[in-house]
Amino acid sequence: MAYDGLINFSVVNELKNKILGGKIDKIYEPNFEEIVLGIYSNGSKYALQLVINSSCYRANLTTNTKPNPNQAPNFCMMLRKHLLGGRITNIYTNNLERIIFIDFEIIGRNYDDFTPHPVHDDLSFEVKHQGLEYDEDYNFFTSGENANSSINLKNFSIKKLIIELMGKHSNIILVDEKNRIIDAMKHFSVISGSYRDIYAGAQYELPKSDKLDFMNINDEEEFYSVLKSNSTNAKSNSLASAISNAFTGISKSSIYSFENTLNISDNITNENSNILFKYLHTIITYNKNVTCKKFESGYSLEYTDSKKEPDLQINFFLDDYYTLKETNTIFTTYRDNLLKLILNKLNKLNIKLDTINSKLNECKNAEKYKLYGELITSNLYRIKDYNTDAITLENFYDNNTPIVIPLDKSLSPSANAKNFFKKYKKLKVAIEYIDVQKSSIIADINYLESIVYEIEIANTVGDIDEIYNEIRETNMTLNSSKQKRSKRITAKKNKSAVGEPFKYDIDGFTVLVGKNNKQNDYLTTKLANKEDIWFHVKDFHGSHVLLRTENKIPSQETINKCAKLAKEHSKAVNSSNVPVDYTFVKYVKKPSRSKPRHGYLY
Repeated sequence: MAYDGLINFSVVNELKNKILGGKIDKIYEPNFEEIVLGIYSNGSKYALQLVINSSCYRANLTTNTKPNPNQAPNFCMMLRKHLLGGRITNIYTNNLERIIFIDFEIIGRNYDDFTPHPVHDDLSFEVKHQGLEYDEDYNFFTSGENANSSINLKNFSIKKLIIELMGKHSNIILVDEKNRIIDAMKHFSVISGSYRDIYAGAQYELPKSDKLDFMNINDEEEFYSVLKSNSTNAKSNSLASAISNAFTGISKSSIYSFENTLNISDNITNENSNILFKYLHTIITYNKNVTCKKFESGYSLEYTDSKKEPDLQINFFLDDYYTLKETNTIFTTYRDNLLKLILNKLNKLNIKLDTINSKLNECKNAEKYKLYGELITSNLYRIKDYNTDAITLENFYDNNTPIVIPLDKSLSPSANAKNFFKKYKKLKVAIEYIDVQKSSIIADINYLESIVYEIEIANTVGDIDEIYNEIRETNMTLNSSKQKRSKRITAKKNKSAVGEPFKYDIDGFTVLVGKNNKQNDYLTTKLANKEDIWFHVKDFHGSHVLLRTENKIPSQETINKCAKLAKEHSKAVNSSNVPVDYTFVKYVKKPSRSKPRHGYLY
């Protein structure tokens, strides 16, 4: 379901009961489409999240934190300058429009009299003047010999934050008491094709809409008349389409969910229209009794007979719903982008391997070229000095069996013999290097195939981060240009940091299972004791399984359960008969400089 005017109206009604009169003490901008306002109200702290992303725009209180950039963006710094310390005097909507207005009352400050605190963050200030007592509740100097000095010259000023939640046109705009725009997250102008100016200094105008306001409809008859008129013009008898096309702030998905709740059809009839009008009117009039619930297609509002509990149910429902949605989207995008890079690299390596195999097949013919050169050289006295495509000679290495030798027609027989000897020497030298190169490519292919398996079983962004960092530490270049343009910005981590492996309890023994190659290495080479037992499926990519014996002897049944666990955490999970290798950790060795997981000897 879309975040429509009904949802927005309900969210604002909840916010009025909690943050009205609250003080802005923090402002953050986690990304270029989101602002978080820290609010202190009635002894409690709240975080108001304002998101203008085209696919998940919303405004709601949040308890889910996000990492913030080390340096605040310009728009965030502007909001801090104008709103920090301000009090929320009003929060409201324009009926069912997806616009939220937040009015602030701010005591004017002379910023020349303040300097950033040398220790605390940029939200703290230290007063240069001495002899003044500062009232934190009112951001004002209340006593001291200089209490009435020029440091508190300015009076209250009024600012308004406007949050427009309209898909790709969503925006956050700060205006002054004269409705002049101070700044906006997104800038537009009539010159560039927009129907209104949104930039610093321009006069703010409300977005234009040709739709009707449902809150101005007086009764069921007028409502039904509007729907019938709309259905005639649109040549459609859909109730949801007619309402969505006629009225602002009411989405089709909301109507569909209401129809399901009220058990009515989507046809425009007088009865359906009356039932839906009453339900919409009830949701708007008795909004304190409205909750938000999840359905198969998303979420929707629902009227209840009693007051909803808790009283911020809609805000926190939206917070959890969209946080999960964003997390899944980020995870899927991040995983798919990394998987695409790896598959492209695998494809290139396989092509390179095919080329090397072709070269090796050619090297196998080195002895043949040597034979051709020897036969031509020993028979030069019999060969007429003229150019030809081929020549037949007796092979004295094979009982003088005749052999046809292909020649380069542009060269003489003696020159052809020299070329055959030259090619023979070149291939003999090349075969040594090609064998080494082939082994390296095969190792890289095996390693990347294990990475593909790890990505397939990853469940969180943190799991993908570990895999990505592992690849970087192996100095394997997937595609440098694409890596630099990656939208996913990973946090700076210690190279030695390793995530938590899976942990199981089997028959009183602790069993650890690595999630990726880096964890596999850590389990086997760092965490394990010599008498612990190591498991791994044979000839398949999979996790290392470590049975912590703690000086106890596990039973065969326990060994079998650990072997089954190794199979379940491998690419052979769906196979019926899988061999599993196991041995004491002291017998497992890893050659130096080998990639994670690869090169284990036992």
